[in-house]
Amino acid sequence: MAEVEWIEEGQKAPAFSLKDQDGKTVKLSDFKGQWVVVYFYPKDDTPGCTKEACAFRDRHSELEGLGVVVLGLSPDDQVSHAKFVKKFDLNFPLLVDTDHKVAEKYGAWREKNMYGKISMGVQRSTFLIDAQGKVAKVWKRVQVDGHDEKVLEAVKSLSS
Repeated sequence: MAEVEWIEEGQKAPAFSLKDQDGKTVKLSDFKGQWVVVYFYPKDDTPGCTKEACAFRDRHSELEGLGVVVLGLSPDDQVSHAKFVKKFDLNFPLLVDTDHKVAEKYGAWREKNMYGKISMGVQRSTFLIDAQGKVAKVWKRVQVDGHDEKVLEAVKSLSS
């Protein structure tokens, strides 16, 4: 299988329309004129993903104060997302990308090599989309520790 290309900075962010944890349809176009953090993560309620989600949760008021919307996407289903949101009191939508179509559009659905076993899965990555719908910043292989801080700094430097 050919390696998919990442969406790069300066490109138009691929449009999407997905259901959130409550079954409500969320479209990227709903946030035109706002900054949007779209982050892809492998699985609900796993250590790294929980840490990342909670970091964005804890930064919510700062991000919101800068006019930024956070959207988390993973291949988990609505039931799984709803449990994850409830368990950790997450304050932003988690979008259901079970067929990983959106992850593929952004280049986040990739071949992963885990202990010599090759499989396809979500590469933890974050895309900062500006008010015009262009990708302003991409983090391709996110290290969870301090990532929320990097996203916040990028928003501040790019939106001013």
